[in-house]
Amino acid sequence: MAADWVAPLAARLTAGEDVVLVSVAAVQGSAPRDAGTTMLVGASDTELTIGGGHLEWQATAHADRLRAAGGRPQVVRYALGAGLGQCCGGVVWLAYELIPASAAAAWAQRSAALAGGARLQRRLAAGDTASTWHTGAAACATALLGGPEDWHFVQDIAGSAFPVWIFGAGHVGRALVRQLQPLGAAVTWIDTRDEAFAGFDTSGIDIRTTDLPESEVAQAPAGTFFVVMTHSHALDFSLCEAIFRRRDFAYFGLIGSRSKRAGFERRFIDRGLDPRRLAELTCPIGIPGIVGKEPAAIALAVAAELLSLHHARQLLHQAGRPRLSTAPVRPDQPE
Repeated sequence: MAADWVAPLAARLTAGEDVVLVSVAAVQGSAPRDAGTTMLVGASDTELTIGGGHLEWQATAHADRLRAAGGRPQVVRYALGAGLGQCCGGVVWLAYELIPASAAAAWAQRSAALAGGARLQRRLAAGDTASTWHTGAAACATALLGGPEDWHFVQDIAGSAFPVWIFGAGHVGRALVRQLQPLGAAVTWIDTRDEAFAGFDTSGIDIRTTDLPESEVAQAPAGTFFVVMTHSHALDFSLCEAIFRRRDFAYFGLIGSRSKRAGFERRFIDRGLDPRRLAELTCPIGIPGIVGKEPAAIALAVAAELLSLHHARQLLHQAGRPRLSTAPVRPDQPE
């Protein structure tokens, strides 16, 4: 399950704020968010979302009451029908837990561990005063709620960031970074020009300025999404050659037309590339159907393509994990 709430929780606790963790423990039928989705309810606002609507309004009110009373963790069932005025029609179980500001140091360590690639597993049962959390725990495939009365909740949490290395900080590169930042991408952004990143908020981005961007390719981790969109066709070609030397990337995209691709393909073959490998290159880039050539439109199409592939890889990975068999509800069915 995504760990997007862990760092914000640690920051709020460090600031001295008590926070209620609201997690989707289980779903039955159609629901706005999947099991494991988590939001934070602070004293004056909320962060992240469990799907919005009346369900989220009720969840926020319940969390406020729990924080005021200082109660134990709870699991509450909500029917998403006429009672809540939501058209989903399914059932959602929400787990509530008050995390006090005094736990700030522990959560800072957990946040750092997740950022370093560790996993975090949560276990909570009816009657517990708090969850137990273990870093480096064996993974289960999803958040699972067992019960129904003496319930127990297991949640496996891992960072969902995917590495995207973007070569080129022109108009499209800037627009693409803006699209990817809220989507969980771990962006490394490379250009030859010192002034290329001027005026851009680069917090949370690995910025690299170098005269030899090709030399950076070998440093990318396995499973990287490479996007080449520099100001120079010659540099684009050199970068593509460097990326082709690798065989462990998740995506390899080059901005440009079909004619640009055809010209590059001839040069790759002349330099000895196996023609069968040309299929590994995506050019033009972006999902079909978005035909606008504005930087924002191109960036939207490319971000959608990357996110779609990232989610597909996650599903394949999860399909190979062992599953617990304690869930009390049937899985969602197609409508």
